[in-house]
Amino acid sequence: MNGGPYCSGTGSSMRLFCRCLLLAVLLAGIIGPGGCKRTSPSRSEENVLYGAMGAKIRALDPGDISDTVSSSVAAQIFECLYEYHYLNRPYELQPMLAESMPEISADGLTYTIKIRKGVQFADDECFPEGRGRALTAHDFIYAWKRIANIKYVSGNWWIFEGRIVGLDDWRKYTDTCDSAADVDYSRPVEGLQTPDDHTLVIRLSKPWPQMIYLLAHLPTAAVAKEAVDYYGDRIINHPVGTGPFTLKTWNRGSYIELVRNPNYREDFYPSEGEPGDRAKGLLDDAGRRLPLVDRIVSVVVEEDPPRWFLFMSGKIDISGIPKDNFSEAISGRGVLDERMKNLNIRLTTFRDPSTYWIAFNMEDPVLGKNKPLRQALSCAVNREKFIDMFTNGRGELASGFMPPIMKTYDPNISKIPGTAYNQARARELVAEAEKIHGGRLPRLVLAIPGTDTVARQEGGMMKEWFQTVGLDVDIDYMDWPIYQSKMKTKSLQMFMSGWVADYPDGENFLQLFYSRNMSPGPNNFNYSNPEFDKLYEQLAIMSESPERDELYRKAERIAVEDCPAIFIMHGVAYVLQHDWVHNYKPGIFNYGTAKFRRIDAEKRTSYQQLLRTQK
Repeated sequence: MNGGPYCSGTGSSMRLFCRCLLLAVLLAGIIGPGGCKRTSPSRSEENVLYGAMGAKIRALDPGDISDTVSSSVAAQIFECLYEYHYLNRPYELQPMLAESMPEISADGLTYTIKIRKGVQFADDECFPEGRGRALTAHDFIYAWKRIANIKYVSGNWWIFEGRIVGLDDWRKYTDTCDSAADVDYSRPVEGLQTPDDHTLVIRLSKPWPQMIYLLAHLPTAAVAKEAVDYYGDRIINHPVGTGPFTLKTWNRGSYIELVRNPNYREDFYPSEGEPGDRAKGLLDDAGRRLPLVDRIVSVVVEEDPPRWFLFMSGKIDISGIPKDNFSEAISGRGVLDERMKNLNIRLTTFRDPSTYWIAFNMEDPVLGKNKPLRQALSCAVNREKFIDMFTNGRGELASGFMPPIMKTYDPNISKIPGTAYNQARARELVAEAEKIHGGRLPRLVLAIPGTDTVARQEGGMMKEWFQTVGLDVDIDYMDWPIYQSKMKTKSLQMFMSGWVADYPDGENFLQLFYSRNMSPGPNNFNYSNPEFDKLYEQLAIMSESPERDELYRKAERIAVEDCPAIFIMHGVAYVLQHDWVHNYKPGIFNYGTAKFRRIDAEKRTSYQQLLRTQK
């Protein structure tokens, strides 16, 4: 998934496409509409999560969500058929809105899923008398048909394309309609059947082992047709789901507030986890009904300094570490500083299944047809210096797109020639590129998602590296929603981006380079290679095996050799949390985890009182 604001303090543009590690929105509503001071309820009355986001939310409509900023909020409101167990590792899928794991036919083509009974959509004026109705299997079929609808222009069609019997034909039918309002959602799809209101039968056109993971991926969440019909284009601002929270207030660019959903089904904190979880207090709330908090309020704070100040003053519960504050939090030995320990602040570190890059639009007439130019740009970038300067070393050098945490990572990917940092080689490649172009190369443009000081520092350094090898590159700093829109419409030439795995299978990275997934799908490189496509189509239907693992690596080598991007780093997260935050365990593939958090409000108050006495 294209990343959003990353609160662990990597470089700004990296932060703007890295994963939101808080996995819930956690800042108090300090500023309200018009800049007025908001009055918060008494700490004794509510259990509230306080957090901040490093960028603005684009939309809260799961069918078209493809970034982590929006996902970190929407996943508290919408639910899928399955979810990952909050505590168990390796990651383990379990029923969410499904009653049980799917029954799968012997040929792997038919999935029968029982839908949980007693689940209600949140109360909303889109329903008769404003009362939420019961969830049915039809709500999933509607949501998936909506993604297939060409008039909807969803960026998530890649999930279903060529997978479900009859759904591609249904998509072609929508193209004949005059408008989205003319699409008949009652028109049947052979591969999506509902024998009764609580049974969903899915027939695949070919085996698809990753399907179970996608049924835990936010875009496949249940959606109520009444809400879409009622709100129309405004549905992106009016999310109506079955999840533990509902939207109360959203002031774009300022703050967002979620509150407990009184219609939320029976859901309980897990009673088992990994060895060591009990000693860490992660099972203290075992069996308690969820959610454990009443309210989540988050403000948009795009600059690192004010966000760090809010964390240290006790107004943010969980935070990353900005690069300029790293030595304040982490000692020279790489462990939490004693002052932080004395303030009862905790540190969690972990590898993120992520890769960050400068992507090339392969349909660009200058870049797309000139491999030596792309290679020259790649050889100009000093990845180690970038990681050191902008992430304080919180990253691993990337030579390809598969992260080291994934089972199919290729340790020999760095041996592919022509892309590693080498200024002398970059100058040679510039000369080759000019011959192909037929003269001096034109000025290029690199888009960076971010406008703050750190983003400009990153852009300045990139510009300098490119100039050193004889390339002129302008930097275009963009607001996150605008950047997302331009990327999806193929309007960027070069752009800093990245991907965080949606599920624990390397296929999730390979599909980024499949030609049928071009923008607005996840292939924002707009990369196309028939050899890669053929190999991808072969391995995408294979079950896990050593043979499939080797094909994953072969496919990656094909794409990397074509140089569709400057692969820079794989993320390593450093996350701080105050000791009043209970049940914090990083969930790499989980977004809807706010329901598990619990806050000790008295400890928070004591911390803030202690700070006042020290002034």
